[in-house]
Amino acid sequence: MKNRLPRPRIAFFDMAGCEGCQLAILDCEDIFLDLVDLVEIVQFREAMSETAPRYDIAFVEGSIHREIDADRLRDIRARSHRLVALGGCACHGNVQARANDWAPAENLQRVHGADTAHRVQTDGRYWPLWAHTRVRALHEVVEVDYLLRGCPVDRDEFLHLVKRLLAGSRPTFPAQPVCVECRRHGNECVFLHGETCLGQITRGGCGAVCIGGGYRCDGCRGLLPDANLASHRQLLRERGLDAEAVDQRYRLFLSGEITDREGTDEQ
Repeated sequence: MKNRLPRPRIAFFDMAGCEGCQLAILDCEDIFLDLVDLVEIVQFREAMSETAPRYDIAFVEGSIHREIDADRLRDIRARSHRLVALGGCACHGNVQARANDWAPAENLQRVHGADTAHRVQTDGRYWPLWAHTRVRALHEVVEVDYLLRGCPVDRDEFLHLVKRLLAGSRPTFPAQPVCVECRRHGNECVFLHGETCLGQITRGGCGAVCIGGGYRCDGCRGLLPDANLASHRQLLRERGLDAEAVDQRYRLFLSGEITDREGTDEQ
């Protein structure tokens, strides 16, 4: 009998985040069992303790807050053939990017008051909290091959990406707004009921699950490349939101991208 070819090595890592994307993958038991048959999972802190020196595909969840985390990410990148940003925090900073709206010293003051000498232990060493830098998405530190968006990631997109990479082809992801998926799934537009939504400027691919569940889109999958922010801001203003309320809605999940697109000037 012929020896079985070695299975591709896949690893999962986490930076600053809730680890919800990794848990979402673990929660899909049927998918996860199929995946185990196709690949060798050599690093997954949520499920195992084994490690390996090199990886065919590395999935990294979370954003970068400290330089020691940036160094760790660079090491992962150097040992990985493909690196995938797993989830909104890794792709564009997500909720954590709100911290960049204030100086690190001001953030410390808000959390710890006058005493900013607190330290946190990492890898057996103590690091002062002020060692935190601005929050960065993975692509701001290393080259990222693919972005798997969402908060948390979509199970079908995750499996699509893995299967495409294992087949040696390039995965493709939707390039249309969430509104297109609302129409496809028969969702009634929330604007018709006096609510506001970010679906017009947000990347699709989630199946409009939030709107289908009776909520609105808050933009967790990131901005469309051609999002017309000025027009959308005006629409929200016409629906009764003042400038501060509009900015708060944008900055819940999109703070990093909004800053990059518009700068820091208030509109």
